[in-house]
Amino acid sequence: MKEETRELIRNLTEAFGPSGQEEQVRELIASLMRPHVDGVRTDALGNLICTRGARRVGTAGGPAATAGRPGAAGTATAEAGAGGGKKVMLAAHMDEIGIIVTHIDDKGFLRFGTIGGVMPHRCLGQRVVFANGTVGVFGHEKLDDPKDLKFERMFVDIGASSRAEAEEKVRIGDAAAFTRPLERAGNRLVAKAMDDRIGCAVLVEVARRLGTSPHEVYFVFTVQEEVGLRGARTAAFGLAPDVAIAVDITLTGDTPKAETMEVSLGKGAAIKVKDASLICHPGLRRSLEETARAHGIAYQLEILERGGTDAGAMQLTREGVPAGVISVPCRYAHTPSEMVDEGDVEACIELLVKALEGPLEW
Repeated sequence: MKEETRELIRNLTEAFGPSGQEEQVRELIASLMRPHVDGVRTDALGNLICTRGARRVGTAGGPAATAGRPGAAGTATAEAGAGGGKKVMLAAHMDEIGIIVTHIDDKGFLRFGTIGGVMPHRCLGQRVVFANGTVGVFGHEKLDDPKDLKFERMFVDIGASSRAEAEEKVRIGDAAAFTRPLERAGNRLVAKAMDDRIGCAVLVEVARRLGTSPHEVYFVFTVQEEVGLRGARTAAFGLAPDVAIAVDITLTGDTPKAETMEVSLGKGAAIKVKDASLICHPGLRRSLEETARAHGIAYQLEILERGGTDAGAMQLTREGVPAGVISVPCRYAHTPSEMVDEGDVEACIELLVKALEGPLEW
């Protein structure tokens, strides 16, 4: 993996963006995407929609609000003007799990609720950061039994000695996310928010590397996936794509005594068959498999028994959309130390590039 790609992943994972507060991530991605697409806009819910090769003037996708790459209009016509191209929606979610302040006590300790799939035992000893840079540490009340560890017995300590002092930094309703730098471990990368900034990184790299494509491609960086696939649902309704592909993480079964699952780190891109939110379109899945085999791209098939992705929402929009998922295998999901393999990330990028350069038929 090139150092440029690693730095992209570092910047994306270290950015602040719990569900509902994706502004910092959105601004970063928009700046990265503008040189490589024909237009960039933000919809009413906060999804970032980047358009390349738009053919249909006046469609729900609409004209771009912000100009993209130089000479974009002529290039787009040349790329998408040939017959047989599809309107393709690619989705990766910008948001990450986090917490939200629900109460501040007289001593300045914060009680909180969760945003997305946060678990109590994974918070012990961890730090969170708020949008204004305030850092807090998870603590808990005296427990007679470790099994008593529940969120209602926990708090966040921001170093305040009174409610008044705490309120100078944090207010009720403020959200926070885990804070950790990206680290390298051999060919693996470890960071918070790999779910799903690694998917965002894949889409940015695809936009950078994609050559001529017959398709009208919408790179959609969605909001509020962790709390109900909300951004993907509204974006897909507005765009009405012919086909939709989500890029997200998936779990692995390759650690000691892990739940039985075929996916492993280092064995390539994971082409999803099924998860709790959808059964992937079988023809699209086969097309992705055939593309991988034709170009010698390492891949594995994925069945995720719990959890879902934006594809689950995209497939149910309007009269239905053929949908699939390319997944980045990830250990320790929904912790501050999510781990991915550089080779798997590259395989996901290459697979999506080759799929978009071809006819995407099934």
